[in-house]
Amino acid sequence: MKHYSVLDVTPTSEEWIPAYLPVANRLVAKHGGKYLARTANHEQTEGEKKEAALRVILEWPSKEAAMAFMNDPEYIPHLKARTEGSVSHHYLIEAKDEFS
Repeated sequence: MKHYSVLDVTPTSEEWIPAYLPVANRLVAKHGGKYLARTANHEQTEGEKKEAALRVILEWPSKEAAMAFMNDPEYIPHLKARTEGSVSHHYLIEAKDEFS
């Protein structure tokens, strides 16, 4: 079943970004993922204000594919750099409607 990654990322340092992007782009594709949105152009329309510089949405063919990306040995040092160089939150969401 498809899953979506939804992230909010606010860099605290930009040193990690040039090395991160090409590796993340390649590994997302390798694991069957697809970026649906990566943008600083977003607005929160509901709830308590939660600031973020960037919002990212990815589509995965399965939870296993998303986790394979997250645990890919080549990605791990870049994930570490991103989490140390930003305030990030990552939500993995199953693509199903439990209320229909």
